[in-house]
Amino acid sequence: MKVFDVYPLNPIEIAKAAGLNVWDAAGQKYLDLYGGHAVISIGHTHPHYVQKLTDQLNAVAFYSNSVLNPLQQELARLLGEASDKQDYSLFLCSTGAEANENALKVASFYNNRKKIIAFTGAFHGRTSLAVACTDNPKIVAPVNQHDIEFLPFNDEDALESAFKTYGEEIAAVIVESIQGVGGIQEATPLFLAKIRELTSAYDAVFIADEVQCGYGRSGRFYAQDDSNLKADIYTMAKGMGNGYPIAGIVLSPKFTPWHGMLGTTFGGSHLACAAGIAVLEVIKTENLIDNAKNIGAYLLDELRTFDKTLAVRGRGLMIGIDLPEELKHIRKDLLFKDHIFTGTANPNVIRLLPALNITKKDADFFLEALNKRLSMA
Repeated sequence: MKVFDVYPLNPIEIAKAAGLNVWDAAGQKYLDLYGGHAVISIGHTHPHYVQKLTDQLNAVAFYSNSVLNPLQQELARLLGEASDKQDYSLFLCSTGAEANENALKVASFYNNRKKIIAFTGAFHGRTSLAVACTDNPKIVAPVNQHDIEFLPFNDEDALESAFKTYGEEIAAVIVESIQGVGGIQEATPLFLAKIRELTSAYDAVFIADEVQCGYGRSGRFYAQDDSNLKADIYTMAKGMGNGYPIAGIVLSPKFTPWHGMLGTTFGGSHLACAAGIAVLEVIKTENLIDNAKNIGAYLLDELRTFDKTLAVRGRGLMIGIDLPEELKHIRKDLLFKDHIFTGTANPNVIRLLPALNITKKDADFFLEALNKRLSMA
């Protein structure tokens, strides 16, 4: 049997990882400023994380959601404190797509509607309803067709017009406060305020997709927090487990659960919860949200002084560097010549999504390398 070939792969085999660094099978060291799609939040193989998972493996790794699991309650408590959403509730699952799928399902249960508003540039996952809300027709199969209306991102007038036209049909509005795959595009505070205003007026559900931009990456726990308005549901994954598959949705008190409403086999397992607890403990004890804010601001300030970039966008440690077509090779040069992992977004955006414990020394290493590549171009 062979592996189903759906991923374009770099010819690099990662054999070891620690902190912000990874090493390939030949022993070459790399600076990791991508974290495997924003997944590594507290650094590779963080000692507290490794110990927490090891201890849990030696106790019990898994049992289904048919027995008491106090680790779920502890994770919910820590998450409530970290996010200042103590009055919300937590449902645990395993992936970001699953989180968004469940959030949309809860919304539809709540108001008995099925129309969803999503936005241009959006990416919400690859399961049936989540991918239907993703602005990429190529990955939407015929079986994934749902009642989705795509509106221009950051267009308050279009949003207002849509609600005036069919507001009573809208189950939910789902939005990334900072679009990742869309090229690090920020939702404006006024746009988010308009979503909050209209969803409240029409009893629709405001879903903040924080799968990539959340969990401290923006310099706030949720990127949505910068608007000073609360969403009805927040979805999370990626940095939540630092590499262990864990995801969740945080639901406001307006939603009433009933047995069988949602379900999952692996979500909220003992080992998953141990990973989630370890991440929140490290974020708190090492002040990583403040670090994300400060190092992110430093990177953004420095990057905006560079010539030859078209734009630099982002907040905290979610940064996009827009390059002209003739410089699109620079990301590959950074990887294969300077040994720095970064991400990409179409058409020619370098994405930075490092672990939240990145140091100024790490940032300077990248800045020097990028400046050199731009100067040579």
